Amino acid sequence: MTAPTADAVVSTTLLTLNDVHVSLDGVRILAGVDLTLDRGETLGLVGPNGAGKTTLLRAATGLIELDRGSIEVDGEPLGGFSRLDLARRVAVVQQLPEAPASMRVDDLVLLGRNPYLRLLGRESHHDHAIAHEAMVRTGCGDLATRTLGTLSGGERRRAFIARALAQEPALLLLDEPTANLDPEAQSAIFETLRELAAGGVGVLVVVHDLTLAGAYCDRIALLDGGRVVAAGEPRQVLTAESVARVYGARVTVMQHPESGAPVVVPAVLEAGR
Repeated sequence: MTAPTADAVVSTTLLTLNDVHVSLDGVRILAGVDLTLDRGETLGLVGPNGAGKTTLLRAATGLIELDRGSIEVDGEPLGGFSRLDLARRVAVVQQLPEAPASMRVDDLVLLGRNPYLRLLGRESHHDHAIAHEAMVRTGCGDLATRTLGTLSGGERRRAFIARALAQEPALLLLDEPTANLDPEAQSAIFETLRELAAGGVGVLVVVHDLTLAGAYCDRIALLDGGRVVAAGEPRQVLTAESVARVYGARVTVMQHPESGAPVVVPAVLEAGR
């Protein structure tokens, strides 16, 4: 059997950030970020407020001009894509996505098919089928006829993830999708993201809760001052020393008895201290 040629080998790397520098209003936000994301991988971005997590996410969508460095999607420079082509490859779920409260869930999700419509064109049966599948995969198929104003926080987030999934993206970017949700809703959303990754989607997600990140992300990138100060498997990155150094807080990092994932809790001070 002959070995495959170099051209026949498909790279698993989906997103590449190389020496990325970004300034906003004259203030340096990202300073030399190097990061990669593979197909089928969930990569969590963690770090204190102001570390540059959201800016990194926006840079990966092409919405922010780089001072220096490069970003590639599927091996192609980000700037080489048209907005339409990029929308067919990359989907974004913002931290606080907006849509009219009177909009039905199925109509919201169907908006994800817009990058595939011709000018003044209407959605086909194929588009409706993909939107329906996206709702089923994200656990909101039974919410199709509900309006957004009647949904809980977790249901609303799942609906917006379904809209993103209807774009059929290779890369899914999410900014704190579980912020202000109860633990059950948080787990449900991260289970959904893990299932999407298992289907081959690359997931880059900003996470506030370190324990959630440790439980559901394949790798974690810890940001501080606009730089990636640690990246790797959760147990490598989420140590008491690294958290104390970056967050300035004493914590205890334990191992989950079943999964082995790191569990980060505040350190208990000794009596009298």
